Amino acid sequence: MKQQIGLIGVGLMGHGIARNVLKHGYPLTVVEHPGNQPLDELLQGGVRTVRTARELAAQADVVILCVTGSPEVEAVLTGEDGVLAGLKDNAIVVDCSTAVPESTVRMARLVEAAGGRFVDAPMTRGAREAHEGRLNLLVGATPGLFAEIRPVLACFAENITRVGDVGAGHSMKLLHNYVSLGTIALLSEAVACAKRAGVDVAVLADVLANGGGGGAALNRLRPFLESGDTSALPFHMANALKDLSYYSAMAEGVDAAHAIAAAVTDTYRDAVAGAGAHCPVLKLTDVLMAGPTRDDGASL
Repeated sequence: MKQQIGLIGVGLMGHGIARNVLKHGYPLTVVEHPGNQPLDELLQGGVRTVRTARELAAQADVVILCVTGSPEVEAVLTGEDGVLAGLKDNAIVVDCSTAVPESTVRMARLVEAAGGRFVDAPMTRGAREAHEGRLNLLVGATPGLFAEIRPVLACFAENITRVGDVGAGHSMKLLHNYVSLGTIALLSEAVACAKRAGVDVAVLADVLANGGGGGAALNRLRPFLESGDTSALPFHMANALKDLSYYSAMAEGVDAAHAIAAAVTDTYRDAVAGAGAHCPVLKLTDVLMAGPTRDDGASL
């Protein structure tokens, strides 16, 4: 008999996770929430809904969290009608968010104190891969728990890597996103400079691709440079700023150098102020073309 799965957070990523959990024959329950994507397809596939995380946890062997970040994870776990209030003995909580590792470890201890077990399994790739069941997961868990939960994770992930014990998954995700978003910022600033200097951006992209600037970040940016297509990275400035802020907090916490991270974070903070929280990250070059800004948002 397959485990009962509960999912909290049926947004762009969570909807794809839900589709694939159902596809692999697991009974699935989700929490009703105004931020969910439309549930029609999932309801037709047999998904059940409940009103609170507590109700969901009371019937789930595995609880998957697909929410924004640490504040949301802490709220959904520890709230009056949260997961911990209804958690079954020996149930597994899988946190697929991007979170602060220190918070992750604290939440894991609370889950364990309530009789459950905790895995951090943040995702890389995007909503398209979530719907295709081809996410990458960076898993923090003991070897035994990793082996136990892996079949569930394999429903929606293509590459599943155990990177260490609890908290290591979120540490690795922050490192990954810092490098990824930092490279996007670096390329975007170079493109903005190229445009102002009269350099052919298409030729610049070719030169970078054949030299030291090639890689995933450039591959995602090129469709936008060529045709304004942002679908290669459907990620908003506000989420980028959140992840970079988390990375900076982690770096400060271990007394690691983070001067470059501070500059990248400031770049995205200015972009949120100038272009809005929901502006796609790939439009950063356009934001930078508008010129530097002061704290009050006025052009210098």
